[in-house]
Amino acid sequence: MSNVAFVGLGVMGYPMAGYISKAGHNVTVYNRTGAKAEKWVTEFKGSKADTPAKAANGADFIFTCVGNDNDLKDVTFGNNGIFKTIKKDAIYIDNTTASATIAREIYDYSVKNEFGFLDAPVSGGQAGAENGALTVMIGGDQTNFDKAKDIIDCYSKKMKLLGSAGNGQLAKMVNQICIAGLVQGLSEAINFGVKSGLNMEDVIEVISKGAAQSWQMENRYKTMLDDKFEHGFAVDWMRKDLKIAMEEAKNNGSLLPVTELVDKYYAEVQEMGGKRWDTSSLIKRLSK
Repeated sequence: MSNVAFVGLGVMGYPMAGYISKAGHNVTVYNRTGAKAEKWVTEFKGSKADTPAKAANGADFIFTCVGNDNDLKDVTFGNNGIFKTIKKDAIYIDNTTASATIAREIYDYSVKNEFGFLDAPVSGGQAGAENGALTVMIGGDQTNFDKAKDIIDCYSKKMKLLGSAGNGQLAKMVNQICIAGLVQGLSEAINFGVKSGLNMEDVIEVISKGAAQSWQMENRYKTMLDDKFEHGFAVDWMRKDLKIAMEEAKNNGSLLPVTELVDKYYAEVQEMGGKRWDTSSLIKRLSK
């Protein structure tokens, strides 16, 4: 079993770290809000540290799952960051959804300082994290992936190395671009069906077995019909992710007209008080 540090115990990181502990690894956690770390150690086997640097001290594998690029810089390059204590040949796995730019910056630093790095954002939402069934998109070197894949497997149902550093983050952008369009289409379809007087339970039962089927349809249509939006990835987080994707699109010259439009719709949802509603709340702006 390995010594593991896990930094960031949000709705995703908390259960992910738990699955690593349940697999028998020696886990030390850090969270900016200390009470969350204290709660974690009462629920799972492990210990807590007062800083990311202390958590990473002596760890074979170090995980981070924080909010954005700035948070990531703070817990890595910061005065109390993990790079102050990370040991040679350790493997650092970042599960944050961040930019490809910072992933490449961290990779370059890791090569110079002789430790491994994988950018490994996840998909599957809170439910996927709680069930240990996340999809992990990974960028980095094959050697580091081979060393880390068994421990990543603790919380994943599917992982894949997709090329060099930054490619994990780019793949996550592809994922979020797909979701944005899917949720808007599903919202319009459900709203159309309801206003047409259709029994949408029956309609979804039929069309979910055909070409229109999607994860969003299977997992969100009932809560969308019930006007309940406390079941997953928050609108605030989605807008953060879409902003990253749109900025990257400017760099590579790709067009994202639908994504840009849906991002504006999510801004309307935020104005309606839906910052913490899940992403399927796009339907709210159609039925208001």
